[in-house]
Amino acid sequence: MTKTIEPLLNDDGYIAALAIDQRGALRKLLGEDASVADIEQFKTQVSQNLTPYASSILLDPEYGLPASEQRDASCGLLLAYEKTGYDTTQPGRLPDLLDTWSVKQLKAKGADAIKLLVYVDVDEEETINKQKEAFVERVGSECVAEEIPLFLELVSYDANITDASSAEYAKVKPHKVIEAMRTYSDPRFNVDVLKVEVPVNMNFVEGYGEKVIYSKAEAAQYFKDQAASTSLPYIYLSAGVTAELFQETLRFAKEAGSTFNGVLCGRATWKDATLHFSEGPEAVTEWFNTQGKSNIESLNEILKTTATPIELN
Repeated sequence: MTKTIEPLLNDDGYIAALAIDQRGALRKLLGEDASVADIEQFKTQVSQNLTPYASSILLDPEYGLPASEQRDASCGLLLAYEKTGYDTTQPGRLPDLLDTWSVKQLKAKGADAIKLLVYVDVDEEETINKQKEAFVERVGSECVAEEIPLFLELVSYDANITDASSAEYAKVKPHKVIEAMRTYSDPRFNVDVLKVEVPVNMNFVEGYGEKVIYSKAEAAQYFKDQAASTSLPYIYLSAGVTAELFQETLRFAKEAGSTFNGVLCGRATWKDATLHFSEGPEAVTEWFNTQGKSNIESLNEILKTTATPIELN
């Protein structure tokens, strides 16, 4: 047996996945007084109502295992391996793994793939980046041993810019995103799929926002450069933007020449359901069966004409 990502793909050969591995961020959306049972319930409702329309779902073992058991039979399962957030008391946004889990145990819980999130500033001190590289190497080796695919999520940042949504960061974002992809595409990491940001902040692209930092031609070139930076399959994360902007971004990416292989879309699909959480589970289910279903079906329609199928070995 060898590693295969086939259980995560849809019938057309690309990834149309749903992400609900948020932990601290989800608690904030539901309300700081949300209990463990509340978080598990919300994740389960996402799984029950939306996985019939997704090729796979990303969950966490801390709150998401009940939801994993309620997913549609055709939906593959990714499980997150990292702790949520990072240590803010030291520089580097260093990653850490869940204390009581291993790849072997996540696989035993039904995972078809492992997801690992790492924050990366390619221009930070070499000692910090070497730590992160060794960290990913170790997890990659663990996945090889258990014959399970590794999805590496790269979230870029600049150690000297606090606001990632700022115009200041938008100017350096293409370099940060593309070079991180290039680094972690090295075979020594044993990564099977990269989960990445789009290389620009679309709010600063000509025609998409009030302030222009990139012309449409410049933004398009960054998407091409991103595609050229890796030989691995790569999928886009929604990064919390609205469903409408994410869908517009995918169209722009395709027109620019991006060869992205699908999406792992979270908050853009289900975030507004949290606004109804205080109304009770019936109100949340109603939202999923109407607006939530519409969000994911609209995204699926766009993926049919934008995503590049993955060629399996």
